[in-house]
Amino acid sequence: MHDSTKKLMISFVLTVVIVISAASVFLSGNEINPLLITYANIATINYTDALNDAKKLGIKLKDFTINPTIETMGNAKAAWLNARESYSQTEAFRLSNGPIDAEEGWHTSYGAPEGRLNAWPLDENMIDYTTNAKGRKTSGNIIDTPDIFNPGGENPLVIDVSIITSDVLVALNENGGNANVTTGYHVIEFLLWGQDQDYTNFIKDSVTHGALLAGQRPLADYTINVNADRRKQYLNAAASLIISDLESITSAWADGDSTNYKAALLGQNSDVTKNINVKVALKQIFSGLGIFIKSELANERIAMAVLTPSEEDEHSCFSDNTHRDITQNFQGFKNLLFGTYNGFDYGVALIDAMKDKTKLMGLIASVNTKINQMNTLAQVSRHFDYQIHPNDSQARQIKILKNELRAIGDQMIYVAKSNGIDLTVGNIMDVEEIKL
Repeated sequence: MHDSTKKLMISFVLTVVIVISAASVFLSGNEINPLLITYANIATINYTDALNDAKKLGIKLKDFTINPTIETMGNAKAAWLNARESYSQTEAFRLSNGPIDAEEGWHTSYGAPEGRLNAWPLDENMIDYTTNAKGRKTSGNIIDTPDIFNPGGENPLVIDVSIITSDVLVALNENGGNANVTTGYHVIEFLLWGQDQDYTNFIKDSVTHGALLAGQRPLADYTINVNADRRKQYLNAAASLIISDLESITSAWADGDSTNYKAALLGQNSDVTKNINVKVALKQIFSGLGIFIKSELANERIAMAVLTPSEEDEHSCFSDNTHRDITQNFQGFKNLLFGTYNGFDYGVALIDAMKDKTKLMGLIASVNTKINQMNTLAQVSRHFDYQIHPNDSQARQIKILKNELRAIGDQMIYVAKSNGIDLTVGNIMDVEEIKL
């Protein structure tokens, strides 16, 4: 059976079970809000998929580091790209004071690992060598330091990196500043693909030389080149940490646990002091979706790249997978707005109560068209980093895409109001977003 078919059937079975379970609880008079049931059940299946895909990535990385060949390296890259598909959809759960990035509350006990999983942009010079503007390899990084490493920055703490473990990477992550990223998907991306272009001069393509070429790290970095074994250590430690963090978040959303976050969101936690008021929960969800689509996706992930313009500010700059990040981030938003996941209906949706959907649906249709065009061009003509070039006609379309996503964020005020929740403009944008 083809993997995708098998996955579809499993999802269908799980969905049926979930819908029946949710309906039973709702009809039993426990007064669980149906919007929260739909939201929580999508979280359960989406994070489960992300965890399973991360485990597959971990297996392929182990295969590669045990037997580094062109084939196993390609398999590891394919597993990374696949893992991004499910994880990128989960990002719509961010910014809602949920377990992935909660800043306060008992559920911070899940570790709020978003910063360890997906931090970017990162200073790759801190991780491994890069090629500088003069064509020389840089040094003084984690990979080539045999003992004590100083990450630099503001008030850094020195760390013993003689053996690169998950704990070492956690101790170094953002140690000395936000750019000192040592964990997560994009670290693995850099260690697999290497640099793409010349980050000191965006216009000058002086490393990989090609509109359809991503980073070209040589296999020799894992065979005969110096520090090959330390790169292997780093890859496996980073993958292990991703899996551990996603296991924690998946447990927060697991069914059948009366003590976890999902139970608290649905007002069913056995410790009633942990249960979340329905209106508070819904306000956090609507607000989080607004901030995610308007300030995070539109502003931080698209506007920063296309208006600067800067490859350094595109999301997956080493693998040139940014078009898929944008696609799946928007898909994650739509999952929650329409109450669907992988083509299956999970119940009452946030948009259902909205009487006049004309403007919102028009914006979504227009965004879908632009994202499809961006994806097509990325496959046959030029990657995202070339599409945002000032002289490329596609740059204007991406700017319009950014503006339409911000307008969708504004629409969340009306979606929320249709469900009895009052939001202000300040509730659906990050007050600290970078002004461009």
